[in-house]
Amino acid sequence: MPYAIPQIISLLVMRNLFNGQFGPINQYLSYFGLDKLPWLTDPVWAKITVILVNMWIGTPLTMVLMIGVLSSLPREVYEAANVDGASPLQQFRFITLPMILFSTAPILIIQFAGNFNNFNVIYLMTNGNPVQSDYQYAGSTDLLVTWLYKLTLESSKFNTASAIGIIIFLIIASLSIWSYRRSSSYKEEDMVQ
Repeated sequence: MPYAIPQIISLLVMRNLFNGQFGPINQYLSYFGLDKLPWLTDPVWAKITVILVNMWIGTPLTMVLMIGVLSSLPREVYEAANVDGASPLQQFRFITLPMILFSTAPILIIQFAGNFNNFNVIYLMTNGNPVQSDYQYAGSTDLLVTWLYKLTLESSKFNTASAIGIIIFLIIASLSIWSYRRSSSYKEEDMVQ
Protein backbone atom coordinates (compact mmCIF):
# COMPACT_ATOMS: atom_id res chain seq x y z
CA MET A 1 0.00 0.00 0.00
CA PRO A 2 2.65 2.64 0.91
CA TYR A 3 4.60 1.92 -2.26
CA ALA A 4 1.61 1.76 -4.61
CA ILE A 5 0.25 5.18 -3.62
CA PRO A 6 2.34 8.25 -4.54
CA GLN A 7 4.30 9.51 -1.56
CA ILE A 8 2.80 13.00 -1.61
CA ILE A 9 -0.71 11.57 -1.24
CA SER A 10 0.36 9.20 1.53
CA LEU A 11 2.05 11.99 3.46
CA LEU A 12 -0.87 14.39 3.15
CA VAL A 13 -3.28 11.66 4.32
CA MET A 14 -0.95 10.85 7.23
CA ARG A 15 -0.78 14.53 8.18
CA ASN A 16 -4.58 14.60 8.40
CA LEU A 17 -4.73 11.27 10.28
CA PHE A 18 -2.32 12.62 12.91
CA ASN A 19 -3.96 16.03 13.16
CA GLY A 20 -4.16 16.92 16.84
CA GLN A 21 -7.61 18.55 16.70
CA PHE A 22 -9.75 16.62 14.24
CA GLY A 23 -7.60 13.67 13.19
CA PRO A 24 -9.22 10.22 13.22
CA ILE A 25 -6.44 8.76 15.39
CA ASN A 26 -7.15 11.22 18.22
CA GLN A 27 -10.90 10.70 17.79
CA TYR A 28 -10.33 6.97 18.12
CA LEU A 29 -8.25 7.52 21.27
CA SER A 30 -11.00 9.72 22.76
CA TYR A 31 -13.50 6.83 22.41
CA PHE A 32 -11.39 5.01 24.99
CA GLY A 33 -11.25 8.02 27.28
CA LEU A 34 -7.64 8.87 26.43
CA ASP A 35 -6.43 12.42 26.00
CA LYS A 36 -5.76 13.70 22.52
CA LEU A 37 -2.07 13.59 21.67
CA PRO A 38 -0.27 16.54 20.08
CA TRP A 39 1.11 14.38 17.24
CA LEU A 40 2.45 17.24 15.11
CA THR A 41 2.56 20.18 17.52
CA ASP A 42 4.71 18.84 20.37
CA PRO A 43 8.45 18.57 19.51
CA VAL A 44 8.85 15.03 20.89
CA TRP A 45 5.60 13.66 19.48
CA ALA A 46 6.26 15.31 16.11
CA LYS A 47 9.62 13.55 15.85
CA ILE A 48 8.07 10.21 16.83
CA THR A 49 5.28 10.68 14.30
CA VAL A 50 7.67 11.58 11.48
CA ILE A 51 9.84 8.54 12.24
CA LEU A 52 6.82 6.20 12.30
CA VAL A 53 5.47 7.56 9.01
CA ASN A 54 8.90 7.35 7.38
CA MET A 55 9.24 3.74 8.51
CA TRP A 56 5.78 2.96 7.12
CA ILE A 57 6.72 4.46 3.76
CA GLY A 58 10.14 2.76 3.58
CA THR A 59 9.08 -0.73 4.69
CA PRO A 60 7.82 -2.09 1.32
CA LEU A 61 11.11 -1.57 -0.50
CA THR A 62 13.11 -3.11 2.32
CA MET A 63 10.73 -6.07 2.62
CA VAL A 64 10.83 -6.83 -1.12
CA LEU A 65 14.62 -6.64 -1.00
CA MET A 66 14.83 -8.97 2.01
CA ILE A 67 12.40 -11.49 0.53
CA GLY A 68 14.46 -11.58 -2.67
CA VAL A 69 17.73 -12.02 -0.79
CA LEU A 70 16.35 -14.68 1.57
CA SER A 71 14.81 -16.68 -1.28
CA SER A 72 18.12 -16.73 -3.16
CA LEU A 73 20.22 -18.15 -0.31
CA PRO A 74 21.70 -21.52 -1.33
CA ARG A 75 20.19 -24.50 0.54
CA GLU A 76 23.39 -26.55 0.15
CA VAL A 77 25.21 -24.31 2.61
CA TYR A 78 22.53 -24.89 5.26
CA GLU A 79 22.56 -28.63 4.61
CA ALA A 80 26.33 -28.68 5.10
CA ALA A 81 25.94 -26.66 8.31
CA ASN A 82 23.36 -29.19 9.59
CA VAL A 83 25.74 -32.04 8.83
CA ASP A 84 28.51 -30.22 10.70
CA GLY A 85 26.19 -29.79 13.69
CA ALA A 86 25.60 -26.03 13.56
CA SER A 87 22.71 -24.78 15.66
CA PRO A 88 20.02 -22.55 14.10
CA LEU A 89 21.57 -19.54 15.88
CA GLN A 90 25.01 -20.36 14.48
CA GLN A 91 23.52 -20.82 11.00
CA PHE A 92 21.90 -17.41 11.24
CA ARG A 93 25.01 -15.70 12.60
CA PHE A 94 27.60 -17.25 10.29
CA ILE A 95 25.61 -17.97 7.11
CA THR A 96 22.39 -15.98 6.82
CA LEU A 97 23.49 -12.64 8.27
CA PRO A 98 26.73 -12.30 6.26
CA MET A 99 24.95 -13.25 3.03
CA ILE A 100 22.13 -10.78 3.69
CA LEU A 101 24.56 -7.98 4.53
CA PHE A 102 26.61 -8.79 1.43
CA SER A 103 23.57 -8.22 -0.77
CA THR A 104 21.93 -5.38 1.12
CA ALA A 105 24.86 -3.22 2.28
CA PRO A 106 24.81 -0.95 -0.81
CA ILE A 107 21.02 -0.54 -0.56
CA LEU A 108 21.19 0.24 3.16
CA ILE A 109 23.82 2.91 2.46
CA ILE A 110 21.60 4.43 -0.22
CA GLN A 111 18.64 4.43 2.18
CA PHE A 112 20.76 6.10 4.86
CA ALA A 113 21.76 8.87 2.47
CA GLY A 114 18.18 9.18 1.24
CA ASN A 115 16.76 9.48 4.76
CA PHE A 116 19.43 11.99 5.68
CA ASN A 117 18.00 14.18 2.90
CA ASN A 118 14.35 13.12 3.12
CA PHE A 119 12.69 16.40 2.29
CA ASN A 120 9.21 15.06 1.49
CA VAL A 121 8.35 13.53 4.85
CA ILE A 122 9.41 16.53 6.92
CA TYR A 123 8.06 19.23 4.64
CA LEU A 124 4.68 17.62 3.96
CA MET A 125 4.06 16.29 7.47
CA THR A 126 5.28 19.10 9.74
CA ASN A 127 7.00 21.74 7.58
CA GLY A 128 9.82 21.45 10.12
CA ASN A 129 7.58 22.66 12.93
CA PRO A 130 6.98 23.05 15.84
CA VAL A 131 9.17 26.13 16.04
CA GLN A 132 12.34 25.74 18.08
CA SER A 133 13.62 29.01 19.54
CA ASP A 134 17.10 27.57 20.18
CA TYR A 135 17.84 27.11 16.47
CA GLN A 136 18.09 29.88 13.96
CA TYR A 137 15.49 29.46 11.20
CA ALA A 138 14.98 25.76 12.01
CA GLY A 139 12.09 23.91 13.65
CA SER A 140 12.09 20.87 15.91
CA THR A 141 11.63 18.34 13.12
CA ASP A 142 13.76 20.02 10.46
CA LEU A 143 16.47 18.00 8.79
CA LEU A 144 19.45 19.76 7.33
CA VAL A 145 17.85 19.72 3.89
CA THR A 146 14.59 21.32 5.08
CA TRP A 147 16.62 23.82 7.08
CA LEU A 148 18.47 24.69 3.87
CA TYR A 149 15.16 25.14 2.11
CA LYS A 150 14.01 27.56 4.81
CA LEU A 151 17.33 29.40 4.77
CA THR A 152 17.15 29.98 1.03
CA LEU A 153 13.47 30.48 0.23
CA GLU A 154 12.15 31.95 3.46
CA SER A 155 15.16 33.85 4.85
CA SER A 156 17.31 34.53 1.74
CA LYS A 157 20.47 33.31 3.50
CA PHE A 158 22.01 31.91 0.31
CA ASN A 159 25.64 32.03 1.46
CA THR A 160 24.96 30.14 4.69
CA ALA A 161 22.78 27.60 2.87
CA SER A 162 25.46 27.02 0.23
CA ALA A 163 28.13 26.38 2.85
CA ILE A 164 25.85 23.99 4.76
CA GLY A 165 24.92 22.19 1.53
CA ILE A 166 28.58 21.55 0.75
CA ILE A 167 29.20 20.34 4.30
CA ILE A 168 26.19 17.98 4.09
CA PHE A 169 27.50 16.56 0.82
CA LEU A 170 30.97 16.00 2.30
CA ILE A 171 29.57 14.28 5.39
CA ILE A 172 27.19 12.00 3.47
CA ALA A 173 29.74 11.17 0.76
CA SER A 174 32.43 10.40 3.35
CA LEU A 175 30.15 8.19 5.46
CA SER A 176 28.81 6.38 2.39
CA ILE A 177 32.24 5.70 0.92
CA TRP A 178 33.64 4.63 4.29
CA SER A 179 30.67 2.30 4.95
CA TYR A 180 30.74 0.78 1.48
CA ARG A 181 34.49 0.17 1.54
CA ARG A 182 34.12 -1.68 4.87
CA SER A 183 31.32 -3.89 3.55
CA SER A 184 31.87 -7.35 2.15
CA SER A 185 30.14 -6.21 -1.05
CA TYR A 186 33.18 -4.07 -1.80
CA LYS A 187 35.81 -6.55 -0.59
CA GLU A 188 34.48 -9.68 -2.29
CA GLU A 189 33.08 -10.02 -5.75
CA ASP A 190 31.22 -13.25 -5.01
CA MET A 191 30.16 -14.32 -1.53
CA VAL A 192 29.66 -18.03 -2.24
CA GLN A 193 32.28 -19.85 -4.28
